[in-house]
Amino acid sequence: MSTRKLKIGIVVGEVSGDTLGVKLMRSFREQGIDAEFEGIGGPQMIAEGFKSYYPMEILSVMGIIEVLKDLKKLFAVRDGLVEVWTEQPVDVFIGIDAPDFNLRLSKTLKEKNLPIKTIQYVSPSVWAWRQGRVYGIKKTIDLVLCLFPFEKNFYEQHGVAAVFVGHPLAKQLPLNNPIQDAKRDLGLDPVKTYVALLPGSRRGEVERLLPLLLGSAKLLSTKYPDIEYLIPAINDARKTQIELSVEQSDPALIPKLHILEHTDTESKIGRMVMNASDIVALASGTATLEAMLLHRPMVTFYKLNALTYFIAKLLVKIPYYSLPNIIAGKKVIEELIQKQATPERLAQEIESLMDIEKSKIQSMQHLSMHKRLISGDTQDPVQAILTLLEQPVQNEKKE
Repeated sequence: MSTRKLKIGIVVGEVSGDTLGVKLMRSFREQGIDAEFEGIGGPQMIAEGFKSYYPMEILSVMGIIEVLKDLKKLFAVRDGLVEVWTEQPVDVFIGIDAPDFNLRLSKTLKEKNLPIKTIQYVSPSVWAWRQGRVYGIKKTIDLVLCLFPFEKNFYEQHGVAAVFVGHPLAKQLPLNNPIQDAKRDLGLDPVKTYVALLPGSRRGEVERLLPLLLGSAKLLSTKYPDIEYLIPAINDARKTQIELSVEQSDPALIPKLHILEHTDTESKIGRMVMNASDIVALASGTATLEAMLLHRPMVTFYKLNALTYFIAKLLVKIPYYSLPNIIAGKKVIEELIQKQATPERLAQEIESLMDIEKSKIQSMQHLSMHKRLISGDTQDPVQAILTLLEQPVQNEKKE
């Protein structure tokens, strides 16, 4: 490869993508590689010198109806980027997460026969549901940078080039993580037992799932009056919502419930609460990965609208819902889904984790998976990108 300056296109759609993007930019510079970056970036990337043609928020659209409403605008953004890169092509386009937008952009770049390599950094959950999407990825993506080892295995089975680069959070969080330090950081009593209650971060989730958590806390408080409960609130709106729900709880329980609000711009209060808790009860989602990387005993749960759950059951092709179980390939943590997610079952599972031996075994399994995610099997994403750039461009890829 020549020593000329590389032009790298990146598109991110949310804060986590901005964090990955800025780390990637810094890694290029730390390795002495002359590169310029453009596309759609967040504030961290822009502060690092990224040229953003559109604000990142333009891609932060959730829900089917909302996406349909904004479809015209999203197509205009895609076409705008294609126009820019048709006139002045980048060497490689890296879509960080935001697969609905980024995979379509990669497809358009391939159809235009532009001399641009395409990379998807953070795999969409094709291994879990709508597995047919892998054939589209095979045609339009030259390389997938995977956060989890099982993703690389899935792509290799389908003839898609993929490398396992490890999860950035696994590298960031320490392998040795004493709970006493975490309790002290939150000003908690070091000898008290705390249970973290995490109903999710969105308004609808809190509305649907917080009553379940409070119901289980009420059941437990009669049997274990000394246990206290920590509920994180990621912003003022969630704090107000949680407070209203707590006020309607059993008066005897209210003094044992502590709502903790974020104290910094990165809003890490959820992580801090889980880290300082002896047991974590949380809604299924990416927070289960955080709890695993903190090595805390946990139980997860989720309840969906009945019709949504029925459709999801038809589409989901894996036996587990939570990332710790998917990574392990077996049940490491209990999952209470739909009808199983009752205050009684949740209280029962929390109580079972009060068994020192059982909770210790689960924590050791978490540590083992944490080590696996930062193992020597991971590749450096910058080196994987440079290796791809040395290969000839292949447009109109065949299956």
